Amino acid sequence: MRSSSYAVLPARPLKAVLVLALAAGFATIGPAAHSGTTAPAARTGTTAVPAATTGPALAAKPYMGWSSWSMQSSKYPGLNPDGDYSYLTEANVLKQADAMAARLKKYGYEYVNIDAGWWRDNAWKPGFDRYARQKADPARFPSGMKAVADRIHAKGLKAGIYLPAGLEKEAYNNGESPILNADGCTTADIVYDDLRTTNGWDSSYKLDFSRPCTAKYIDSQAQLVADWGYDFLKLDGVGPGSGKSGEQYDNVADVAAWNRAIAATGRPIHLELSWSLDIGHAADWKRYSQGWRIDTDVECYCNTLVSWENSVDDRWDDTPAWTRHAGPGGWNDLDSLDVGNGEMDGLTKAERQSYATLWAIAKSPLYTGDDLTRLDSYGLSLLTNREVIALNQGDSPPARPVTASDPQQVWATKNPDGTYTVALFNLADAPAAVTADWSTLGFTGTATVRDLWNHENLGTHRGRITQALPAHGSRLFTVTPRGAALARTAHEAESATNTRTGNASVADCSTCSGGRKVGNLYLGGKLRFNDIVAARAGTYWIKVAYVSGDARSVDVFANDGGPGRHKFPATGDWGTVETISVPVTLKKGTNTITFDSGTGYAPDIDRIDVPQPS
Repeated sequence: MRSSSYAVLPARPLKAVLVLALAAGFATIGPAAHSGTTAPAARTGTTAVPAATTGPALAAKPYMGWSSWSMQSSKYPGLNPDGDYSYLTEANVLKQADAMAARLKKYGYEYVNIDAGWWRDNAWKPGFDRYARQKADPARFPSGMKAVADRIHAKGLKAGIYLPAGLEKEAYNNGESPILNADGCTTADIVYDDLRTTNGWDSSYKLDFSRPCTAKYIDSQAQLVADWGYDFLKLDGVGPGSGKSGEQYDNVADVAAWNRAIAATGRPIHLELSWSLDIGHAADWKRYSQGWRIDTDVECYCNTLVSWENSVDDRWDDTPAWTRHAGPGGWNDLDSLDVGNGEMDGLTKAERQSYATLWAIAKSPLYTGDDLTRLDSYGLSLLTNREVIALNQGDSPPARPVTASDPQQVWATKNPDGTYTVALFNLADAPAAVTADWSTLGFTGTATVRDLWNHENLGTHRGRITQALPAHGSRLFTVTPRGAALARTAHEAESATNTRTGNASVADCSTCSGGRKVGNLYLGGKLRFNDIVAARAGTYWIKVAYVSGDARSVDVFANDGGPGRHKFPATGDWGTVETISVPVTLKKGTNTITFDSGTGYAPDIDRIDVPQPS
């Protein structure tokens, strides 16, 4: 299930609820915190719970599969004929499993994930067993959840299931329901006495893990999921995140308990956390789970599955901060990849390719919410491109932006064999050219280029490759350097030869080169690097090392030239340094390069590296 729908009446305007929840959950901070120079380091979690060890094979690479939620939540004609969310039935799940086995299994797709509502009827009334555990709705799943998992396994696939965080209010039963294998314990003994709520919809009572009965409840749920034979569990509404913050919505202890309980079952079960999780707790999510949603729902809750403007396009801004947290054992989950159904997806072909490109290079799990029985030829080509799947499933680290997060941007990562994966994106609403300059990748001279979507070798390119892209369009390449490593000259931001104006000031930074940076670049604050020497005139892509807990824009220009405003992607916290490259036009000889905050708040600057002509 997704961020804005759970435990509300089907007719409720779901996306509006999400927007309000997000607005309430993330307040604006003042100038001191904005500057980044005095903000505290990222949190590592509020609950100290020993981690259980899960099998090393879990999430060795991003998982691939299908999820029911996109079609459940859509208003597309015919998908939910018996009311909102009525698509979710045993028959429909098995129909999708059949289609996956026939069309996608050979490409690596294997998980068939049943999302929210399997224990609720079409009026959204839930069912529970005598131990307060969710029980399959007999109309939706007449054979029961174990039989469905067995049918999925019989096709050589894996089965996934869904639960919300906390004890659902309807399961409380006046505190009288017993807890399995916990003598004398009831639901009254596992929650706080004041019945405080938790999760992204306040649909559950918060579990009190200081009470000895509570862990037994999670143990009983995990054992049920394992006994049914499920291989994947999505735990939804987890906080901090899911539009909520504060102690009441801190579910780190829940996640830790699930981690231990799953391990105790002896069955390898992938634990995926949802939704829009707090990056300040990234260490907790990595410790206790195999994947975590980093953003809002990708669905538009409209007459298609998704829309470009709803939240597909948000991922280019929101993903970079999380990139360093992904790797074998745990991955950043960008949500469903709905690119296979043409008109039902609600996207242009260019948008579908860009969507699939970002998911692939970010190493997001590749699970689609499309109707696998009606994939169009273009959608099938996107979902089954072996070269693109190979880079998502391979050993390369996730890509991140190498240029600013402007309407035209370049993402890249260096592969173990010395090649680069390079993606060009035009996120503007009109066609535009996008250039990948080899200097942003760290080399000069020539390189050979292969187009992965089109399976085409594009020959040798000197210095750069430029492509004309449609609105919201992209290209995806493997670039093989044939030239030399790029030489650069470093210039520290805190150097006494630089000029600072306005609020700009030097601050300590243990992760910065030289141990210092320049921050407080806001409301007119400026940092000017002096004595930048260029051997010849031209455009130089200067590499900027910076720190920025959120995405911020800054004017960057050389000498007295006109400013070019660029958005720097978030580094995730105020203690992490990342780099991007921006172009400036230098004259031969001595130059200045200025970072001007203008009327807003700019990133903190660690250093710049200026390429030296070969």
